[in-house]
Amino acid sequence: MIYLGSDHGGYELKEHIMRYLLKKKNEVEDLGNVEYQPKDDYPDFAFSVAIRVGKEDSPKMRWENRPKGILFCRSSGGMVIAANKVKNVRAVSCSDVKSAEHARRDNDANVIALPGDWLTTKKAEKIIDAFLETEFTKAERHVRRIKRISDYEK
Repeated sequence: MIYLGSDHGGYELKEHIMRYLLKKKNEVEDLGNVEYQPKDDYPDFAFSVAIRVGKEDSPKMRWENRPKGILFCRSSGGMVIAANKVKNVRAVSCSDVKSAEHARRDNDANVIALPGDWLTTKKAEKIIDAFLETEFTKAERHVRRIKRISDYEK
């Protein structure tokens, strides 16, 4: 399942990406905002997505079967700060394909956030594809570092 969330700053991009993902036959759940509201607050949507991903994710699962989160706001910074407060979530802001690939390959990121103000829809699609298609390397140093984060969360 791919969980989507956005505030007003990322609403239009989220709507586009939702249609894009559904067209590609992905399972998608929109956790809001489900309509444009200029005074909404990004933490509400970051927490909704992160809680679902954090509860359902397990590194023992194959990446294709794991829950994933994609957040959208103006800069993506606030969304990432909020999402990373949730246990078992590794959220990264991505503004290009290289950052999405790195987030998956080296950090086993399970949530990404996209800056709605800085991306075209085509560039966002490429970033999403990279996030969904890139496997975690499981290199010892990366596994060790992620374990340190998980241990700290306990």
